[in-house]
Amino acid sequence: MRRDIDTDFFAPPRPRIFGHRGAAGEFPENTTASFERAVRAGAIYLELDVHMTRDGEVVVSHDGNLARTCGRDECIRDMTWAELQTADAGYLFTTDGGETFPFRGRAIRVPRLIDVLGSFLGVNYVIEIKQTEPSVVPALMGVIDATAMRRRVLIASENDRVVEEVRNLVPQIPTNFPYSEVAEFLQAMAGNRPGYRPRGDALQIPPEYEGWKLVSPETVDFAHRLGIEVHAWTVNDESEMNQLLDCGVDGLFTDFPARALALTRARRVKEQGGGTRRTR
Repeated sequence: MRRDIDTDFFAPPRPRIFGHRGAAGEFPENTTASFERAVRAGAIYLELDVHMTRDGEVVVSHDGNLARTCGRDECIRDMTWAELQTADAGYLFTTDGGETFPFRGRAIRVPRLIDVLGSFLGVNYVIEIKQTEPSVVPALMGVIDATAMRRRVLIASENDRVVEEVRNLVPQIPTNFPYSEVAEFLQAMAGNRPGYRPRGDALQIPPEYEGWKLVSPETVDFAHRLGIEVHAWTVNDESEMNQLLDCGVDGLFTDFPARALALTRARRVKEQGGGTRRTR
């Protein structure tokens, strides 16, 4: 972990269960209802994505276009906040392949980030910046400071330039590894980058990518020797959760945080009952 970060994000005990877009397997993703479900289940970590409206409101949405979630072919950055509020964020949510849409017409909206951050006490956030142009970073930091959340967030992006902008502006806040830095980490693990020093604080990666196994005991051990955590995404199957936790991962992103939290509680009870406890 970098010496210049100043955060409480990593203070709670591991493993960390991140409610991916809230509880996206049960409620419309990145909505207040989804976040409320995750927190009610006991999640103290939420993952969400941000974009910015034309009039400068930082809002919570994975996609820049509303087609997939709201059924409207409009881009958030071209809309005002008032215009965005007319979109139904539960319009296309379904759990049965499109047979039913149980949240359609129930006044579920794309929320503002400031409202989400101000709604839950004791919660930490992974905030992934999806919009790259124009930059969301200054406005995002304004929201984080307005809600006094600097010590409880990790800022993530797949884009190198965005992560570099964050690190330059607020070096105290932890970040993930953008794509190029994930590649650097894997090359270093293979012995191809002598003297490697990571710039990120949490390696957030899928268990596999295009047939390549990314998360393994070797991955986790190498990361821990460098002082960084490994968080795997997006993991919804209980057997895969167990396999990854057996590898020693520090956190899991999941669409079903209630399921993952119940599994980790059961593992803890089993360990306390005389099972072998993995140490780091």
